Amino acid sequence: MKNHRRENAKHFVGYVVVRAWVCLLQAVPTKVAMWIADQFAWLAFEYIPSRRRISLENITASFPELRDNPAAAEEVVRGMYRHFLRAMVETLLLPRKFHVHNWRAFLDFYPGQAVLTALQRNRAAMIVTAHYGNWELAGYLLGAMGYQTYAIARVLDNPYLERFVLRFRQSTGQTIIAKKDDFDRLTNVLQNGGKVATLADQDAGQRGLFVPFFGRPASTHKAVALMAIEFDALLLVLGMPRVSRVGRHGLPGPVGLDETYYAVEVEDVIDPRDYADRQDAVKAITERYTAGLERIIRRHPEQYLWLHRRWKHQPKAREKSKPAASSAA
Repeated sequence: MKNHRRENAKHFVGYVVVRAWVCLLQAVPTKVAMWIADQFAWLAFEYIPSRRRISLENITASFPELRDNPAAAEEVVRGMYRHFLRAMVETLLLPRKFHVHNWRAFLDFYPGQAVLTALQRNRAAMIVTAHYGNWELAGYLLGAMGYQTYAIARVLDNPYLERFVLRFRQSTGQTIIAKKDDFDRLTNVLQNGGKVATLADQDAGQRGLFVPFFGRPASTHKAVALMAIEFDALLLVLGMPRVSRVGRHGLPGPVGLDETYYAVEVEDVIDPRDYADRQDAVKAITERYTAGLERIIRRHPEQYLWLHRRWKHQPKAREKSKPAASSAA
């Protein structure tokens, strides 16, 4: 009982601290809020060495040309921290700025017309994205534009923060489906032609399906491809990167990526019906959407979350040797 109370107290204190920071960031001018975000980005890079090391290892392994240029690799990681801290602040501030009549001031949907087409059809669809750009805003903005979407998300350990984050995520009509223990609800949505968004770049452990990702085997969940096949769901492979407004449909704006302006970019649309006669359909679909995510990330590598262990698990030695053995035969 005492341990439970102590844990609950820790969660509540953490929640109060977060809410205090949220109130501060919402109270100050936007430029000041962004300056604060930049300072936290600098602190994160300088004083969390374990995550800095993982990020640099992932960057240099994914972009071999950076192995001999540590300064450039560090610049990508610094840019990653800066982007995500700013994206977090933007997400907190946007509800007060964004409404259905001014979305063009924050979002370029032109490259993402395939999303709107799919959302308007009765057929089930899965939006497949990565820890890239500002994935949290995608569902929020689609909901604000009147589209009913669902997103798969992990429940936070802190119940107070979970309620706070859930309120934001569902405030415009998006519905959150828990990553664990909510499978029946997920299947019901897809059976009824619903639209579900999921992050498909997480390590799936030793039992995952190993497919190429930045030149290395990456353990990937089979569930996305399996559900697409079972429920005849289109897969929309997309990213939502921060972009400059300059040169995009004549919109005015400063050069650079400092502003709150994103683009919905659909890289690929995968129809599982095209794989109906293939025995390797699950692997082929998984390889295809993973390759699409890689192409998206390569355009803005500083907007990808390199600090998570995407390549934590690798094929066992026996599995690695199978292709060589079969070719020798």
